[in-house]
Amino acid sequence: METLIPTINRLQEVFLTVGAEIIQLPQIVVVGSQSSGKSSVLESLVGRDFLPRGSGIVTRRPLVLQLVNVSPLQERLKTENGIMGISPEPIYLKIFSPKVLNLTLVDLPGITKVPVGDQPEDIEAQVQAMILSFISNPNSLILAVSPANSDLATSDALKLAREVDPDGRRTLLVVSKLDLMDAGTDALEVLLGRVIPVRLGIIGVVNRSQHDINTQKSLEDSLRDEQAFLQRHYPSLASRAGSRYLAKTLSRLLMHHIRDCLPDLKTRVTVLTAQYQARLNSYGQPVEDHSATLLQIVTKFASDYCNTIEGTARHIQTSELCGGARICYIFHETFGRTLQSIDPLGGLTELDILTAIRNATGPRPALFVPEVSFELLVKRQIKRLEEPSMRCVELVHEELQRIIQHCSSYSTQELLRFPKLHDSIVEVVTGLLRKRLPITNEMVHNLVAIELAYINTKHPDFTDAAQVSASNITVPFRLCSGIPYSVKIALTLLLAEALDGGKRWKNEKVAEEKAPAAGFGSPSKGQAINLLDTALPVSRKLSAREQRDCEVIQRLIKCYFLIVRKSIQDSVPKTVMHFLVNFVKEHLQSELVGQLYKQPLLQELLIESQDTAQQRTEVAQMLEVKLTEVFVLRIMTAEITE
Repeated sequence: METLIPTINRLQEVFLTVGAEIIQLPQIVVVGSQSSGKSSVLESLVGRDFLPRGSGIVTRRPLVLQLVNVSPLQERLKTENGIMGISPEPIYLKIFSPKVLNLTLVDLPGITKVPVGDQPEDIEAQVQAMILSFISNPNSLILAVSPANSDLATSDALKLAREVDPDGRRTLLVVSKLDLMDAGTDALEVLLGRVIPVRLGIIGVVNRSQHDINTQKSLEDSLRDEQAFLQRHYPSLASRAGSRYLAKTLSRLLMHHIRDCLPDLKTRVTVLTAQYQARLNSYGQPVEDHSATLLQIVTKFASDYCNTIEGTARHIQTSELCGGARICYIFHETFGRTLQSIDPLGGLTELDILTAIRNATGPRPALFVPEVSFELLVKRQIKRLEEPSMRCVELVHEELQRIIQHCSSYSTQELLRFPKLHDSIVEVVTGLLRKRLPITNEMVHNLVAIELAYINTKHPDFTDAAQVSASNITVPFRLCSGIPYSVKIALTLLLAEALDGGKRWKNEKVAEEKAPAAGFGSPSKGQAINLLDTALPVSRKLSAREQRDCEVIQRLIKCYFLIVRKSIQDSVPKTVMHFLVNFVKEHLQSELVGQLYKQPLLQELLIESQDTAQQRTEVAQMLEVKLTEVFVLRIMTAEITE
């Protein structure tokens, strides 16, 4: 048990070497107002004059005071830092003496209300913030110093202690200056805890007066005079008061407090050790074999890139689609829905169809519906499938580019260690994608060009659909077996007119004779003839035969367009996968090795970033600290068990 405090002191020294304190260690924090006697209490505990004295704030930085009990020959004083202005950075002062008990104290600046001299205007807020930062540590004990000649109800030290320790479980009250109380009064009620109860107890002490300090009265004489004063004025409490009893009490309380905090400290240190070990592993070891390291990084990146496309990567996003899933969405949702939204007859009016029919017949009147007009119009509609197909290639190319950044962020920490290698890998993959993009675009363009090159009216699906369309008009196609397809359509229309008895034709003829001539009819008398005006008027009414011709062509265009659209919707994704996605997957690693695995580039590519090297050093230091803490805490646990 006696070695617990020195062990905690050792941990504090370890923290001092790395300049940080992550674990909140058990300690005693001394809190009190200016001129409350804090310095005298500490010097009584140490047994020597070592603290500066003067008016105003003398203690300007936290003072971590480590008292170590040693043999007389080893008595010495060791200061870790020097005092430089007001600062929250602590000064570490270690005192080795046979006259002290093992103890660790933190002396803080005295609480002040009004700035004096060169003190800043917010000196009160600064001091209180500093004090609260130390006493807020749940593993710290609070030693509140309050003079006996002032009302405890107005004690600033007790007020701050109550803010962080409302139950008083961590607070010990020291009532100083018992010899300066007014004549006829004493602090018995206060020392017995009847005025303000404190869980850890209330201890009264007698400080050295300014006269004693000026006359250089020794601390040994002061301790004897203190004990004599307590025997005269507080005989019932003399054995439980005074500086010697305070030192024993503080040492005992700190040892028990350390023992109680030890399990939580071990758990915390173990967790932090595992975290720092994982961080250190993530930074990797210094590069020794440049060739092997580069091959390992390149291979891992290529593997992660392919796994992201296949959907087998370790880091799977849940916020959005990525990799192969997004490519699938582009094929079947974005591209598929775009094709489905294209109207087979979009942008094609009946007048356009009629004009194409008449242009295909030349100067001769049309007896049959010419096949040339159908091919001309259906090619115009098929051409509309090229733009969404090319856009599909572009979207897949963009997603393959996004996968590069995804792999750089999640796949390996090595790429962050070597920024030049990371940039080179991105450049090589981007170049490979850029090289494959025009090849894929050309193939997709050829898919549409193939459909435009030959209109296959013998396609099984088209023949069946055309038969259904024609049978819905008048006569089944089976009556015209062996006749060319265009002739079948024409005969169907003629039969329909013959079966109708020519009634509709006669009615339309009469209507045309009564109506004024328009469009392609003969110009009326008195009107100028414009031979250059060959466009059909928009308001022109089509005849029954013209209407039937347009309906036939529309049905045939729609039927053939749906066949081609189905083929394009199926073949474009296959083309993109073969010429772009699968090609990149198969040749990515070989491309990276071929471009980067060159002896002149190895040293340059594997230059580690300064941030990574610095972070590895810092984490290695912290890991060493944590391992030391684990070792020390195990020793402490073993000693407590024994």
